[in-house]
Amino acid sequence: MTATLSRSSAAPAPRAIARWLLSVAALVFIMVVVGGITRLTESGLSITQWKPITGAIPPLTHDQWMEAFRLYQQTPEYQQINKGMSLDDFQFIFFWEWAHRLLGRLIGLAFALPLLWFAWKRAIPAGYGWRLVALLALGGLQGAIGWWMVQSGLSERTDVSHYRLAVHLLTALFIIGGLVWTALDLLMLARDRNARPATLRPFALMVLVGLFVQLLFGAFTAGLNAGYVANTWPLMNDRLVPDGIERTGSLWETLSSDPYLVHFIHRWWAWGAAILAIMLARRAKRAGQRGASIAINASIGTQIVLGIATVMSGIALPLAVLHQAVGALVVAAIAWGAHGIGRRRA
Repeated sequence: MTATLSRSSAAPAPRAIARWLLSVAALVFIMVVVGGITRLTESGLSITQWKPITGAIPPLTHDQWMEAFRLYQQTPEYQQINKGMSLDDFQFIFFWEWAHRLLGRLIGLAFALPLLWFAWKRAIPAGYGWRLVALLALGGLQGAIGWWMVQSGLSERTDVSHYRLAVHLLTALFIIGGLVWTALDLLMLARDRNARPATLRPFALMVLVGLFVQLLFGAFTAGLNAGYVANTWPLMNDRLVPDGIERTGSLWETLSSDPYLVHFIHRWWAWGAAILAIMLARRAKRAGQRGASIAINASIGTQIVLGIATVMSGIALPLAVLHQAVGALVVAAIAWGAHGIGRRRA
């Protein structure tokens, strides 16, 4: 009886839910970073099976390690690129893919269990339940997308499809944006119980479209290893438009699959996306969101410097990982700014 009374009398807890969502967003950010390390170390195809429950436990005995290694040896990546690698080398790449998948499982629990608790306590404000369930479903879908991506590299290819990699990365970044936006709505509600959710303004949508294109070609650049085709800046191999661009079918196939052209687009579209982001920062500042304005300007500036440094270093792993990490921070900052200019009075 006491439990029933306390449950029925519980008040909405928007501030607590917002803090929880921001914590989950931080975990997703860490997963994006680990995913970048997994990709850059060519570790993504080391685990050839998808076992959502038992896969959380890595091989513990020598025989189990040899069985996992045997399965990897059947992949085109091993047979054409890594043939003859040692068990120690395999354990290194296995670790990063296992850590990436383990983080995904932890994020699922970190979202699902508190969500059930808040729902049982009836602490979720009206109108937010469907949004939280949608975010949970999107997280589950992301796990399936990850395996769909890995499958593309297990039979005929020596790497994963860059299209599927793009879907996987962009979904993760969309989840970060959705978590941040929802948390900001709830923080407004915590300050004013009559506050209404922010709306996506047309200019903010234009900024997000520009950022989406940049992130899409960033994912293509990563999936195609297109960053390696030129290590000079601002010219690419002493030319503004690099030699080596070849038509590979339709216009879209050429735009999305030619490493030289993909690198060229990612390199120069960045400036258009940056200008749009800076304009959003100015609007956010005028709307009283100075923190969002600072976050956008700082993350965009840092990302441009890191992008140039990554190219000129020949894609040094620490710089490349930082470049992907700050890219996720750019998404969070843009979501903050877009939310700031979309706030409505109660």
